[in-house]
Amino acid sequence: MRILLVGAGGVGGAIVRIAARRDYFEQMTVADYDPARAEAAAAAGNAADSAHAGRFAAARVDASDEAAVAALLAEHRCDVLLNATDPRFVLPLFGAAAKAGAHYLDMAMSLSRPHPDRPYDECGVKLGDEQFEQAEEWARAGRLALVGMGVEPGLSDVFARYAADELFDEIDEVGVRDGANLTVDGYEFAPSFSIWTTIEECLNPPVVYERDRGWFTTPPFSEPEVFDFPEGIGPVECVNVEHEEVLLVPRWVEAKRVTFKYGLGEDFISKLKTLRALGLDRTEPLTVRTADGGTARVSPRDVVAAALPDPAALGELMHGKTCAGTWVSGTKDGAHREVYLYHVVDNQWSMKEYGSQAVVWQTAINPVVALELVARGLWQGAGVLGPEAFAPKPFLDLLVEYGSPWGLREQ
Repeated sequence: MRILLVGAGGVGGAIVRIAARRDYFEQMTVADYDPARAEAAAAAGNAADSAHAGRFAAARVDASDEAAVAALLAEHRCDVLLNATDPRFVLPLFGAAAKAGAHYLDMAMSLSRPHPDRPYDECGVKLGDEQFEQAEEWARAGRLALVGMGVEPGLSDVFARYAADELFDEIDEVGVRDGANLTVDGYEFAPSFSIWTTIEECLNPPVVYERDRGWFTTPPFSEPEVFDFPEGIGPVECVNVEHEEVLLVPRWVEAKRVTFKYGLGEDFISKLKTLRALGLDRTEPLTVRTADGGTARVSPRDVVAAALPDPAALGELMHGKTCAGTWVSGTKDGAHREVYLYHVVDNQWSMKEYGSQAVVWQTAINPVVALELVARGLWQGAGVLGPEAFAPKPFLDLLVEYGSPWGLREQ
């Protein structure tokens, strides 16, 4: 397997460090708009990979340039494109893989667009709709587009399929619940993941699925609940947030209801609401005056991202744990059952072991595991498929083999 990794930021850098310890692929080309970042990631991979000299290469590419990415796939004879960019670049990268005849894997799906008249009641364009519209073309070409294969979505979806296959006869609700007790020294506000993506998913209308109603939306931060997270994290208030699992799980798992709730905290929610009130969540460029008296077109959300610290660089200042998991309720053998399947990463461990902070490392390990299953032939398929479309046990077993165990708690 020859891999083109597009995006050498926090998650991309962590992917390289994790993949360097595995031998299932022949070469990984690390591409980024910033060539220095791509070169640094490739060098880190080669330094950690004593068994295979020069297995990581670097290249520069603009992820929005579909033709350039397709040409890079052909130049490096890559079998698969692994997308580690933010969701703005999903469609051009998805298209480039199709054009080059390569397989494709991402960790976030194509962006949604709210309903123009009833945004807090009805769905407009849903997350991933524009990718699923091309499913037949991918299937006819015999190519796999594995979408939403990070941690959330990704591992959380694998948990949902595992619960359906192994733990329940009937599922009432699949509820993804994410929480952490991470702190960052020296910063009043320092998100542990891309603020661009965080704004997108937290301020868009959250989607809920109900079997009798289908997909529908609610106002942001709706249905608050306190969820008790394991391994010392404890109770965290969680609220509805737009996320891919709600759009993926019902396609392959029978459930009466599917939700996603994120433990944001009152302070974080307040800051997000302020960004919206000021119009700083917008992505449409504004004209601003520059220091030399000229003008420039700048997106307010990009300004917010530039003003905040790079999440990938916060690892040495972070303390605590992050938990991603899937709570499932239903019946087994005629009795009510509730379980929480989860994955916890301690920041001190991930920094010591891989030099990556916990949140980006937890995201990065899952596509590396998934690609190994594809390379070994344990996961096979064609078309646009989510993690739920595949047998969950090989994934969970391999995750443990990578030294990253998961847990199951009876509720």
